[in-house]
Amino acid sequence: MPLLKEKEYYTYADYLEWDENYRAEIINGEVYEMSSPATIHQDISMNLSGILWTYLKGKTCRAFAAPFDVRLFPEPDKSDNTVLQPDLMVICDPSKIGKLSCNGAPDLVIEILSPSNTGKDLIIKFNLYLEAGVREYWVIDPETSLVKVNLFEKGHYNVSTYGRSDMVPVTVLPGLTIDLKTLF
Repeated sequence: MPLLKEKEYYTYADYLEWDENYRAEIINGEVYEMSSPATIHQDISMNLSGILWTYLKGKTCRAFAAPFDVRLFPEPDKSDNTVLQPDLMVICDPSKIGKLSCNGAPDLVIEILSPSNTGKDLIIKFNLYLEAGVREYWVIDPETSLVKVNLFEKGHYNVSTYGRSDMVPVTVLPGLTIDLKTLF
């Protein structure tokens, strides 16, 4: 793997050269290293993965969990400078699912906050997902047991916040409602 200090700007082509066990995202050419998630983070991710997998079985949409790369603005020559690894995502357009990545905006992105990623997920990635056209973006806060659901409509997100005892409809997956008691 190249030393990350050698360059100030990285692309997806650079990313593909790194050791596959190195956990990092590239945002606008800058590398953001990722630490291993805490136990509560993993519990929430696994609970939600099971719900999504069960609901989507036999349907066109597919759920993926990190590590799985998302190239929001893919370039054929791999010069794109943003590669994200959301905790969970649902992709309904099969043409976006590549051998190594999602190529374009997923329909649903779910990020689970950790102390090391809060600002990045709430601000930087939020704006990237908005720009790319992610239709539904969830931010789950294990510390407060709150889920913030952002629905993309007419150039902006409408935001709703749900607590531990709420039922949350998944707008991009009509008919699916998630009981937050099963997550926390």
